[in-house]
Amino acid sequence: MLNVQGSDLKMMYAIILFIFAGLAEIGGGYLIWLWLREGKPFYWGIFGGVALALYGVIATFQSFPTFGRVYAAYGGVFIILSVLWGWGIDKKTPDLYDWVGAGICLAGVSVMLFVPRQ
Repeated sequence: MLNVQGSDLKMMYAIILFIFAGLAEIGGGYLIWLWLREGKPFYWGIFGGVALALYGVIATFQSFPTFGRVYAAYGGVFIILSVLWGWGIDKKTPDLYDWVGAGICLAGVSVMLFVPRQ
Protein backbone atom coordinates (compact mmCIF):
# COMPACT_ATOMS: atom_id res chain seq x y z
CA MET A 1 0.00 0.00 0.00
CA LEU A 2 1.23 3.49 -0.82
CA ASN A 3 2.09 5.54 2.24
CA VAL A 4 2.32 9.20 1.28
CA GLN A 5 3.07 11.71 4.01
CA GLY A 6 2.20 15.39 4.01
CA SER A 7 5.81 16.39 3.40
CA ASP A 8 5.95 14.05 0.38
CA LEU A 9 2.84 15.66 -1.08
CA LYS A 10 4.26 19.12 -0.45
CA MET A 11 7.46 18.18 -2.28
CA MET A 12 5.54 16.66 -5.21
CA TYR A 13 3.47 19.84 -5.42
CA ALA A 14 6.66 21.93 -5.47
CA ILE A 15 8.22 19.78 -8.20
CA ILE A 16 5.09 19.93 -10.35
CA LEU A 17 4.99 23.72 -9.99
CA PHE A 18 8.68 23.94 -10.94
CA ILE A 19 8.01 21.87 -14.06
CA PHE A 20 4.99 23.95 -15.10
CA ALA A 21 6.88 27.18 -14.45
CA GLY A 22 9.81 25.90 -16.48
CA LEU A 23 7.67 24.87 -19.41
CA ALA A 24 5.94 28.27 -19.40
CA GLU A 25 9.25 30.15 -19.24
CA ILE A 26 11.11 28.06 -21.79
CA GLY A 27 8.08 27.76 -24.06
CA GLY A 28 7.40 31.49 -23.89
CA GLY A 29 11.01 32.36 -24.61
CA TYR A 30 11.03 29.86 -27.46
CA LEU A 31 7.93 31.39 -29.07
CA ILE A 32 9.48 34.85 -28.89
CA TRP A 33 12.72 33.43 -30.33
CA LEU A 34 10.81 31.93 -33.24
CA TRP A 35 8.98 35.21 -33.85
CA LEU A 36 12.03 37.48 -33.73
CA ARG A 37 14.76 35.19 -35.05
CA GLU A 38 12.93 32.92 -37.45
CA GLY A 39 10.24 35.21 -38.83
CA LYS A 40 7.18 33.54 -37.35
CA PRO A 41 3.99 35.64 -37.16
CA PHE A 42 3.62 38.41 -34.56
CA TYR A 43 1.05 36.46 -32.57
CA TRP A 44 3.71 33.85 -31.76
CA GLY A 45 5.48 36.60 -29.84
CA ILE A 46 2.23 37.58 -28.12
CA PHE A 47 1.64 33.98 -27.02
CA GLY A 48 5.24 33.84 -25.86
CA GLY A 49 4.74 36.97 -23.75
CA VAL A 50 1.59 35.50 -22.23
CA ALA A 51 3.45 32.28 -21.39
CA LEU A 52 6.26 34.27 -19.76
CA ALA A 53 3.74 36.21 -17.68
CA LEU A 54 2.10 32.92 -16.70
CA TYR A 55 5.50 31.62 -15.60
CA GLY A 56 5.78 34.55 -13.19
CA VAL A 57 2.39 33.75 -11.71
CA ILE A 58 2.95 29.99 -11.41
CA ALA A 59 6.02 30.50 -9.23
CA THR A 60 3.96 32.40 -6.65
CA PHE A 61 2.01 29.23 -5.88
CA GLN A 62 5.08 27.67 -4.24
CA SER A 63 4.68 27.14 -0.51
CA PHE A 64 8.25 28.17 0.37
CA PRO A 65 8.28 31.29 2.53
CA THR A 66 11.01 33.22 0.70
CA PHE A 67 11.23 34.43 -2.88
CA GLY A 68 14.99 33.98 -3.15
CA ARG A 69 15.03 30.32 -2.16
CA VAL A 70 12.20 29.48 -4.55
CA TYR A 71 13.90 31.14 -7.48
CA ALA A 72 17.32 29.74 -6.64
CA ALA A 73 15.95 26.19 -6.54
CA TYR A 74 13.90 26.84 -9.67
CA GLY A 75 17.07 27.98 -11.46
CA GLY A 76 18.51 24.48 -11.23
CA VAL A 77 15.27 22.93 -12.44
CA PHE A 78 15.20 25.45 -15.31
CA ILE A 79 18.67 24.33 -16.45
CA ILE A 80 17.65 20.68 -16.51
CA LEU A 81 14.42 21.46 -18.35
CA SER A 82 16.36 23.57 -20.86
CA VAL A 83 18.68 20.67 -21.66
CA LEU A 84 15.66 18.40 -22.13
CA TRP A 85 13.90 21.06 -24.26
CA GLY A 86 16.94 21.36 -26.50
CA TRP A 87 17.04 17.59 -26.88
CA GLY A 88 13.33 17.13 -27.54
CA ILE A 89 12.38 20.29 -29.45
CA ASP A 90 15.62 21.48 -31.06
CA LYS A 91 16.84 17.91 -31.63
CA LYS A 92 20.25 18.80 -30.14
CA THR A 93 21.43 15.71 -28.28
CA PRO A 94 23.06 16.66 -24.97
CA ASP A 95 26.65 15.55 -24.58
CA LEU A 96 28.32 14.19 -21.46
CA TYR A 97 29.10 17.67 -20.14
CA ASP A 98 25.49 18.79 -20.55
CA TRP A 99 24.40 15.83 -18.42
CA VAL A 100 27.16 16.36 -15.85
CA GLY A 101 26.22 20.03 -15.55
CA ALA A 102 22.53 19.18 -15.23
CA GLY A 103 23.37 16.61 -12.54
CA ILE A 104 25.36 19.19 -10.59
CA CYS A 105 22.37 21.53 -10.78
CA LEU A 106 20.03 18.78 -9.60
CA ALA A 107 22.35 18.08 -6.67
CA GLY A 108 22.28 21.77 -5.75
CA VAL A 109 18.50 21.93 -5.96
CA SER A 110 18.24 18.81 -3.80
CA VAL A 111 20.42 20.36 -1.11
CA MET A 112 18.32 23.53 -1.15
CA LEU A 113 14.99 21.72 -1.00
CA PHE A 114 15.61 18.59 1.06
CA VAL A 115 18.06 19.60 3.78
CA PRO A 116 16.14 20.03 7.05
CA ARG A 117 16.05 23.59 8.34
CA GLN A 118 14.83 25.09 11.59
